[in-house]
Amino acid sequence: MEKEQLKGFIVKKLFQHGYIGGRHTDIENLKKGLPGHIKGDVKEATQELIKEEILIPKPTSYGLHISLNQRKREEIDKYLM
Repeated sequence: MEKEQLKGFIVKKLFQHGYIGGRHTDIENLKKGLPGHIKGDVKEATQELIKEEILIPKPTSYGLHISLNQRKREEIDKYLM
């Protein structure tokens, strides 16, 4: 799976489950539903999406959580198509 496809998978999954703005999920939950050989690339793709400000990181005492940045709706829509 290409990196852009993986980034699209992450954005679609977060969008479908409603993780936008204040609602967030553990970064480990993004790996569910992916083949084992791709799971290692999820963290790298997630970090790129954070740099692009499409994802908002939320550090918690029990790990990193993320949600979609509702202010980047145009960029999010590109991944949803």
